[in-house]
Amino acid sequence: MRDLLARAAALAADHRDSLAERPVAPAADLAALRAGFGGPLPTDPSPPADVLEHLARAAAPGLMATAGPRFFGFVIGGGLPAATAADVLAAGWDQNAFNAVLSPAAAAAEDVAGGWLKELLGIPAGATAGFVTGGQAANTVGLTAARHHVLAEAGWDAERDGLFGAPRVRVVASAERHATIDRALRLLGFGTAAVEEVAAGPQGAIDVADLVRVLAAGTGPAIVCLQAGNVNTGACDDLRAAREAAGDAWVHVDGAFGLWAAANPATASLLDGVELADSWACDGHKWLNVPYDSGFVFCARPDAHAAAFANRAAYLVGAGEVAGMGDLTPESSRRARGFAVWAALRELGRDGVAELVDRCCRLARRFAAALADGGAEIANDVVLNQVLVSFGGDARTDALVTAIQRDGTCWLGGTTWRGRRYVRISVSNWSTTEADVDRSAAAILRLAGLGQGLQ
Repeated sequence: MRDLLARAAALAADHRDSLAERPVAPAADLAALRAGFGGPLPTDPSPPADVLEHLARAAAPGLMATAGPRFFGFVIGGGLPAATAADVLAAGWDQNAFNAVLSPAAAAAEDVAGGWLKELLGIPAGATAGFVTGGQAANTVGLTAARHHVLAEAGWDAERDGLFGAPRVRVVASAERHATIDRALRLLGFGTAAVEEVAAGPQGAIDVADLVRVLAAGTGPAIVCLQAGNVNTGACDDLRAAREAAGDAWVHVDGAFGLWAAANPATASLLDGVELADSWACDGHKWLNVPYDSGFVFCARPDAHAAAFANRAAYLVGAGEVAGMGDLTPESSRRARGFAVWAALRELGRDGVAELVDRCCRLARRFAAALADGGAEIANDVVLNQVLVSFGGDARTDALVTAIQRDGTCWLGGTTWRGRRYVRISVSNWSTTEADVDRSAAAILRLAGLGQGLQ
């Protein structure tokens, strides 16, 4: 085992060492990769060392350099050194982070890291903190706690009686909400038709005046979904004004990446009033740069959070009596994500987190300025780490995205916003430098100037 893990660590380190200069896109297509992984199921056992080498050879040409400094396609971090090493250690420890009985160490790490996260993100110290896979799970858990609370307030026990015959719950959300909100509503039995849509302003933040109008148009239990960090523009809702408009409704904030703006003094004002919400969703594998998968859900109403998820069984002594790890997330078996989160926060410290967020924002503005100087149209106010870029019509923009991905200097994707296609740039990696941005912008401008091939 010792030699095997040492070899695995060496292979992983070799991959990380290659990221600064290697092409960002994978070198092989799916058919070739399947052939490398494929063949008949072996009849006989194989030595673990041989299996590891085969895995490394088969995977190498299909690895996207998402952990590298020039991957801008989605809001994806790169795995800080200490966090990556902690994740490797966690895999070796093989802890089930269901509760403090199974892993006191995992419980302690999550408890401390959860407290640090709340302090950084401006979330009340008394809120619960659940460690989940990412934004989808965090939004689903937050909205499940919301469902419990608003229906309990209306005299209905959703956990016991389900939704058949329950009072109708109003779900009020922006027209530019993230798709994970809709999927959570499907999973929770509300359905997407439950959404009462609120208009979004010019940059994609919720229109508070329209929120007031929509809320006034109906009655009954209500959940209001707000956003910190529009997925296209980075715009943040006016959380304080929206919370005031929401009245007695449960307010959930989807802050998958934008919630980290609260940790940086230069951007914290964008999240003024964040502490007034009832639940929050956030990712660790985005701006905190923790390896996949890592997300957090926080709830200002611990009783509602635990009531929605408490795991009760005869062999689980005390389950549900005091909210613990297993009462805050859907899984009964899960990896110990808290170790890597603790390591990332310990490595960076308060000032390091602020500097990471601030630097990514500055690099996004640098990216936008370089492309604008080269003739591109920048569609959004670059308030965080998101940049929307157009070089003309939709077909030309999509062709440019394909050309950029094939070129390999950097990797980014396209998006549709307000009926138009754009190149979408997300700057989220701890290792990205000004040189990486300048090199990537130059490649994009070079490819945009190729002429007829992009018409």
